[in-house]
Amino acid sequence: MCSADRLSVVGSSFGGMTEQEVRWTADRVLALAPDAASRVAGGEVAVAGLWSEAGSSGAGTVWGLCSGGDGAPYRTAVDVADPSGPAYTCGCSARGAPCEHALGLLLLWAGGGGTVPRAPVPEWAEQWVTGRRTGAGEGSTADVAGPPPEAAATEAARRRAERRAERVTAGAEELEQRLADLLRAGLASAGHAGYGMWEETAARMVDAQAPGLATGVRELAALTAGPVRLLEECALLHLLARGWLRRDRLPEGLAATVRTRVGLPASADGPPVRDHWLVLAQYDTADNRLTTRRIWLYGAGSGRTALLLSYGAAGRAPELALPVGEALDAELSAYRGAAGPRAALGERFAAPAPTAVRPAGTSTTRAVARYGEALRDDPWLDSVPVTLDRVVPAPDGDGWQLADADGDTALPLSPTARTRQGLWRLVALSGGAPVRVFGECGHQGFTPLAAWPEGPGEVVPLC
Repeated sequence: MCSADRLSVVGSSFGGMTEQEVRWTADRVLALAPDAASRVAGGEVAVAGLWSEAGSSGAGTVWGLCSGGDGAPYRTAVDVADPSGPAYTCGCSARGAPCEHALGLLLLWAGGGGTVPRAPVPEWAEQWVTGRRTGAGEGSTADVAGPPPEAAATEAARRRAERRAERVTAGAEELEQRLADLLRAGLASAGHAGYGMWEETAARMVDAQAPGLATGVRELAALTAGPVRLLEECALLHLLARGWLRRDRLPEGLAATVRTRVGLPASADGPPVRDHWLVLAQYDTADNRLTTRRIWLYGAGSGRTALLLSYGAAGRAPELALPVGEALDAELSAYRGAAGPRAALGERFAAPAPTAVRPAGTSTTRAVARYGEALRDDPWLDSVPVTLDRVVPAPDGDGWQLADADGDTALPLSPTARTRQGLWRLVALSGGAPVRVFGECGHQGFTPLAAWPEGPGEVVPLC
């Protein structure tokens, strides 16, 4: 057993067989999630204050009661000792795969700290784990030994999808009502109500199994730019809720975007594309729930730009890491219906190696047009990946901009870019001469992530 896969090992026995309880890492827990939205939702409920009577046994059972929006706690238990893979049971309706409550409980267990201590197994969890290990008693869909008949599995999946859609619809309708109440009372009332109002609304969206709506509500709480910006974000959240409620009237592509933005699963089932993928940039963002790593890749043969996402518990680096400036011979599969160029990393055929490949560049005018075109398919898109060719960083009042060396147009740098040390590396690399810059172009401006000199030279990471 590799030490990297565990935090602690406790010997015990069950049914005359010696077992070992392996306390997993957060990376291993998050790898169970069926999609990115589930990872985020799991991180949101991995809060000690939401759980009571949580515990773990030496025989590989983890359990706890998670407070629900209607006041009735969800009974959640996980059997981590099954050699065929973990099994779950939960009082919520998402029983076909690890729900956010099972993921949140496992994240608390993996983190240690006494939130999920060793304790005697409660009767309800004991009955469940004993029944499933002996083949008697009920469990969740994930507990059934062996795959069910195809027709039955399809019907069960359809019913689960319908139940979740009903809950998301109820959450969207409630959010619409709360936004309407906020506008009637005036946006100034949001400041007087404080963060608690937003957090309670976000919790209701989590209970409705709409983590995308919950994230949008929490972003409203974090706004400090004044009522105009708050109104803009409320309008976008209203648009998303209305899009879900009227999804049957939308074009299929836009309806798929709405489903993904709300938080429904998206699968990386696009055809695998093998290429030499240049690693353009890699950077982390973190909150008190999750650390998210974004890795941008460029296909030397296909000319495609792709985004890999990797997650870790708060304060811990995600597992996936690739060297910026090198190329990886590998297959990527796109997430169909997912917002943006997100993909999943498939088979790797060779280790990353140095390369002289650079992404093709464009002008600042074309970069803005590209973002506008992308907004037609996804009105909630913050930015698009763009490589600018022959631009010069120049001061612009209190900020900075990237000016076309061969024209009279420019792109302002985003507030995020102006606070990064990468800006000064970009200025030093340029020295007043044109450079090629890869970054994210959006409504707040351009955020440079990597740059190349005009002549021969290696990539300079800016993040």
